[in-house]
Amino acid sequence: MTATPWPQARTTAYAAAAPLPPVEVDLAAAAGCVLAGPLWSLVPLPAFDTAAMDGWAVRGPGPWRVVGRLLAGGGELPGIADGEAVEIATGAQVPAGAEGVLPYEQGVVLGTELTGPAPDGDHVRRTGEECPARTALLPSGSVASPAVLGLAAAVGHDVLTVHPPARVVALVTGDELLRSGLPGAGRVRDAVGPLLPGAVAAGGGRLLGVRHLTDDAEVLRLAVQDADADVVITSGASSVGRADFLLAVLERLDADVLIGSVAVRPGHPQVLARLTDGRLLVGLPGNPLAALAGLVSLLAPVLAGLAGRPMPVPGSARLTEPLGSAPHDHRLVPVRLSGDLARPTGHGGSAMLRGAAGADAFAVVAPGCDVAAGDAVDVLPLP
Repeated sequence: MTATPWPQARTTAYAAAAPLPPVEVDLAAAAGCVLAGPLWSLVPLPAFDTAAMDGWAVRGPGPWRVVGRLLAGGGELPGIADGEAVEIATGAQVPAGAEGVLPYEQGVVLGTELTGPAPDGDHVRRTGEECPARTALLPSGSVASPAVLGLAAAVGHDVLTVHPPARVVALVTGDELLRSGLPGAGRVRDAVGPLLPGAVAAGGGRLLGVRHLTDDAEVLRLAVQDADADVVITSGASSVGRADFLLAVLERLDADVLIGSVAVRPGHPQVLARLTDGRLLVGLPGNPLAALAGLVSLLAPVLAGLAGRPMPVPGSARLTEPLGSAPHDHRLVPVRLSGDLARPTGHGGSAMLRGAAGADAFAVVAPGCDVAAGDAVDVLPLP
């Protein structure tokens, strides 16, 4: 199978992932999700005339006779007549007839008499000042950020309808992998499994678990078949060596292989497939930096599409030093961003994570296009 050009691979991955069906969840569970419909105000905001400062609600030109006190959330609301004042706290409902709030620092009370400048409507948030009832505050597709969740609560929502985060199961293959302790004697630590939870969360997904498998095609087939998830990630077995049997497993599962490899370095042996029941499988290389390249190349667009988010797009920065290109493949080079500058961190071999650990983005170098210091390049944030 011919390697898919890197830009095309990303757009193919995004197009393959339609937003998951909407669900109704409480506000806490909606955090970070994408709204599946507009956010409507269920009530005007504020829902009643509200004091914007501590002081006195007054009626008439003054002086005023202080006849009571109102606190936020207070009980019975007294009326107010001409020449009267009610001491009031910020956030309390302003009594009917009040013409404004005189702040504490502008008034003087002697006994029950209040003097000060007439407020003339000042320091009162009027009903519906921020929005009337049944106003579309945000469009469908908005991310439920902390501010959005606070606004939803303020206008009366207990639940929101959102596209849920994709459920993800990861299958890490390799007889040589250790899960703890010191590497040696032909055994290496699994470096891919530990980076997956953060990478999946950064992409808007929810990692249900990581399973470690032996290098056995039937074991992998059964694990893929049984994974209860929207997305199955595999690590390893995606190249063309003797232990690389992912494509053969997908053939046995009658999967539709959308991408068999990607023209990018590192990360050439990436796979994207749709299983017969609609689940998507993202096959990552076993080498750690190559796997990280696969996460930003294929997994990030897949998770964005399933969550109803826009396709992740690169930013731009100017290189602090030159970078060579590959003849036929895109290169992904770890860089550290500082303002609009991108400094390569080195250690960019497919098995290395040292450069990526000191970086916060990949610089994207197109095939056959060497770039000089000061040239602008696309940069994709690392998870």
